[in-house]
Amino acid sequence: MASRRRVRPVLKWIAGVVSGFVILSMLLVVLFRWADPPGSAVMAQHWVTAHFEGAKAPYVYHEWVDWDLIPAEVALAVLASEDQRFPTHRGFDLVELRKAVETFKGGGRLRGASTISQQTAKNLFLWSGRDFLRKGLEVWFTFLIETFWSKQRILEVYLNIAQFGPETYGVGAASWRYFSRPVAAVKGDDAALLAAVLPNPNIYRLDEPSPKVQRRAARIAKQMHQLGGTRYLKRLSGTKN
Repeated sequence: MASRRRVRPVLKWIAGVVSGFVILSMLLVVLFRWADPPGSAVMAQHWVTAHFEGAKAPYVYHEWVDWDLIPAEVALAVLASEDQRFPTHRGFDLVELRKAVETFKGGGRLRGASTISQQTAKNLFLWSGRDFLRKGLEVWFTFLIETFWSKQRILEVYLNIAQFGPETYGVGAASWRYFSRPVAAVKGDDAALLAAVLPNPNIYRLDEPSPKVQRRAARIAKQMHQLGGTRYLKRLSGTKN
């Protein structure tokens, strides 16, 4: 009986912490359905690390750009590169997950199969890394944004917080830093080039695109055409055409 009395407060405390986290996370996701986030958890992590390592300011380049000012070609290029099933899945691409598992079982490298929804959840609310706690929280936040946000909103936030170069987050900052113009003026080949660096923007560079990056951009441009061009974005129930 005494042991039960000691355990009961602990269980009550754990239940309170879990309940508080669930409520707070839901409130944050609902808030960002309408309010534009000023940054992301990954940006904050980068800022703190750069600050304490003595790097030169600015530690982060970032500029929010509303959906209506992002060219359709840029949005389409990112979908073609990162997540072509984005309009139809519910946050998790089971087809790509199955392929990744089969490749690993066949002796290949275990590759990532994260969707744009998962990457948005991770970048906005969590931290970089591959630990199980972060992956579990990523599943939870992915479920929340897929529940409370539209597909258009998820893609809008992703385009504004994804890393496109060292210290550079979002298509707005990337366009100014590497193309010397606002993202609204980015078209065609440059849109594909932006998307081409997303797998590893610290290695794949926009300022000095390697032959590999240029080949990736060419493949992305081809896939944009195969998807039907910018008409594909109508599947998001958005405004681009």
